[in-house]
Amino acid sequence: MGQLGNGLHDAGQFEDALSVRETELATLQRIGAPEAFKLTPQSNLATTYDCLGREDDALRMRRDVYSGCLRSGGREHPETLTTGNNLASSLLALRQYEEAKSLLRDLIPVARRVHGDSFDITLMMRWNYASALLGDYLNGDDKDTLDDLREAVTKLEDLAPTARRILGGLHPIVPVIEGGLKHARAVLREARETHPSRNS
Repeated sequence: MGQLGNGLHDAGQFEDALSVRETELATLQRIGAPEAFKLTPQSNLATTYDCLGREDDALRMRRDVYSGCLRSGGREHPETLTTGNNLASSLLALRQYEEAKSLLRDLIPVARRVHGDSFDITLMMRWNYASALLGDYLNGDDKDTLDDLREAVTKLEDLAPTARRILGGLHPIVPVIEGGLKHARAVLREARETHPSRNS
């Protein structure tokens, strides 16, 4: 059933994939499958929810998956790190920047210890953290300080060349990170020009 759901999803038939994936998860729950057996179907279902624009459902499911991975594999398990980063991405999509920053502040040191600075999941977490900083500044009620914005630029200035060196210029995330750096620098430049008193 999982393969059918994946095939439908890959073919862009998200409504059909949703039906198959919900049935698969309901079947596992009905037969009392162990939690670890349900984590991948739940994660796949969250991805389908995202593709259908159901971000709240995806976030709820990703919270469940991350909690399950923590219980079954612990903080350092690769699947826990991946699902934690997926949860952070869902939080960012819903502009829940503070929670995303808090989660990533916990996850990034673990990813660095387990995989090092150059592993793709570590790079993605660092990108998400910089995005949360920038998003928090741009959408925050209190823009009296440029600290988050400065930190976002600093993080992206470190991350962009590392991502290009490790992943190569053809990797799809590299231009996204470089574009994010360009945007963050422009926002910082504009903020400094508009509010010079905040530059200290």
